[in-house]
Order: sequence, then C-alpha cells, then structure tokens
Amino acid sequence: MKVATFSVAGERRVGVVDLESGTVAPFDLPVERSRAGVAALVELNGSDLPRTLSPIPLDRVVLEAPIPQPRRNIFCVGKNYHEHAHEFANSGFDSSATAGAVPKNPIIFSKVPETVIANGETVVIDSTVSEAIDYEAELAVIIGKGGRGIAKSDVFDHIWGYTIVNDVTARDLQGKYSQWLIGKSQDTFCPMGPWAVTRDELDLETAGIRCFVNGDLRQDSKIALLIFDIPTIISTLSQGITLQPGDIIATGTPAGVGIGFDPPKYLKSGDTVRVEIDGIGTLENPVKDRAQ
Repeated sequence: MKVATFSVAGERRVGVVDLESGTVAPFDLPVERSRAGVAALVELNGSDLPRTLSPIPLDRVVLEAPIPQPRRNIFCVGKNYHEHAHEFANSGFDSSATAGAVPKNPIIFSKVPETVIANGETVVIDSTVSEAIDYEAELAVIIGKGGRGIAKSDVFDHIWGYTIVNDVTARDLQGKYSQWLIGKSQDTFCPMGPWAVTRDELDLETAGIRCFVNGDLRQDSKIALLIFDIPTIISTLSQGITLQPGDIIATGTPAGVGIGFDPPKYLKSGDTVRVEIDGIGTLENPVKDRAQ
C-alpha cells in the first residue's frame, strides 16, 4: 500500500495512493491527527485502519513529506555501500577514513527534523555558507513498533514501511567538523517522499535505487548491496537506544555522489535532482541558491 500525506483545501490529510487511477483516497481521520502525516497510521500500532473516503485526483492535491515533522532526529547510516565507502574515503572530506575505507561497524549520524521537505519543494543552498553541496539517494525505513535490544530475526516485525530520502550534504562543512550534523542538517537538506509504502510493498532483494541530476544518471545500484543490511542497522541502533514508532532511518547511499567525480560535480542553482527506488516511486526536487 502506498500512503501519501497531502494537503487539500488548506487541510493536511493522509490517504491511499492509486497510481492506476491517479487518485488518493483520504483516511477518515480527524484533521488534528492527520497533522502527523503517515505517523498517524503508525501510531495505530496494528489496529485496523480507518475507512477511506472518496478518492481525489492527485493533480488536485499538494503532496507533502510522508512525515512532515519527525518527532526527533532522522537516524542515518554513513558509508554503507562498498564503492561509495571508497569514493568518500578518497575524497579528503571523510573524518572517519583513518579507520579504513569500509567501516567494520555501522557509522551512525543524524539530521535534524527541520531539514525535511516534500517532493517538488526546493532544496535551498547558500553559497555564503557552503560551496560543496552534494546529493545522496537513500532508502529510508519507518519504524512501526518501537523497542530496545531488537534481535535481527525480529527486525521486520518493527518496520512499518519505507520511503525515499535525499541526504543532501554540505561536503566542506562535513569535512571541517569532526561530527557530520552541521553539514547534514542545513535547512531543506532532507527531501522525503513522494509517499511511503508499507513493508510488504518493497522487495529488498531486487529493488534498484537510482539518482539523476538534470537527467544525467549519477547513482545506480541495488538495495541488496548494502554493507550493513536493514536487520543489522536496526539491531545495532536499538542496543541501548529505544526506537520509537515513527522513527526514520536512512540506510546509506551508493556510489556516484558528486564528490566521487574528478572534478567533483556539486549541485548548483537551477539543478534538478531525481531519486528513484523500485517499488516506491520518484522523489524530485529543484535546487536554488539563496544568495542569488
């Protein structure tokens, strides 16, 4: 099931997307609860879904990020595809490279909730702050059932579903500071969407992930090629950290990011970034320089 957060007639709603008919059918949820977006369904904790109302054409609604305002920072995994681990370690901006190109354990960092924007919204770069803005196509996991000390064998019982994120990054800021939070958490640096899918909708063994900049294919890989798979990521995070329903975990980006080219291909004002994941959809965002 594909589930979108959207606004119509000035109100935020959550509904089921039907791509064949080009419609979205809102769940019969109070407007107050719908403000949480897809998280409103996650919070039902296995209860029956509410009924859906009459479908609305998608071209009459404005898509929002599936979870427009996450309750806490987005968990992210760094260097989680082999080729990307090497391209980043060789870039000169990797503060973790002294431990080797390919990490022995998951590298975890976070992005603040206010970075989230929707499909179609503008990634705003600021050339007075950074001149090395990069893209990172990623699969994101949405936690459904919280927990601590989750065993790998139980991980999928704790997953509600998945969405797409673009982990936009200021590479120069990432290299300047020992921690990655500042370079990862600039305003608008986490496009998310276009919707979320329930966990049964995505085949992790076959799904491809791709990123295009201005129509040029930059990243092209498979989710199955993660160094640390989803059970390992979630089990690792939950050892001492209680995961909560609605938590978002970005699982890492494949090779082909801008910094991997010589010279680097950083984002600039006027660019358009499109991320595709089979079984989910397409996330596309324009880029604009605040200083222009």
